[in-house]
Amino acid sequence: MTAPQTLEVKFSHFGFHVQDLEGMANFYKAVLQFTETDRGGLGAFQLIFLSRDPDTHHQLALLTGRPDDVQAFNPINQISFQVPDMPNLRQVYQRALAAGASDMQATTHGNAVSLYFRDPEGNRIEVFMDTPWYCYQPLREPIDFDTSDEQVMEQAEAIAKRTPRFMPRAEWRAEMQVRMNRDQGRTA
Repeated sequence: MTAPQTLEVKFSHFGFHVQDLEGMANFYKAVLQFTETDRGGLGAFQLIFLSRDPDTHHQLALLTGRPDDVQAFNPINQISFQVPDMPNLRQVYQRALAAGASDMQATTHGNAVSLYFRDPEGNRIEVFMDTPWYCYQPLREPIDFDTSDEQVMEQAEAIAKRTPRFMPRAEWRAEMQVRMNRDQGRTA
């Protein structure tokens, strides 16, 4: 019996229906600096493709056809984007406020500092940066984003240290690599 081949999968893109195709595309272009890579029709739907990576045709696909009555319950919990550091997170914060994003919330998960806000059609967006720590999840506590970068990170670390299994991210990553190798039938 041969060992199963390692499955290689990585996340590619997210597509969702919208009511205002141009308005939603403009929001993602203004706030997160996506570039429109293509647009066109496919049957009854109009699409706009957006990306921030020249090797990836689209990371977001916006499609017409969202019904009016989905505001009562949106099946999209959140669309998450990662930034490398606090200056980038602050830039998104300013852009989102300037674009009229609603429901702005600054939080920490201990292992990340996150901003949550809503796009013009009510979809929740998370933009986050990793911290150098791991702690037990789920964890979500508000932080004061109107303080300095150092103070934000101090808040995040203090909250993370109060939780079970606090450790450096590198240590957690090494544990996860062993676990994933086992789960995926790899030996190394």
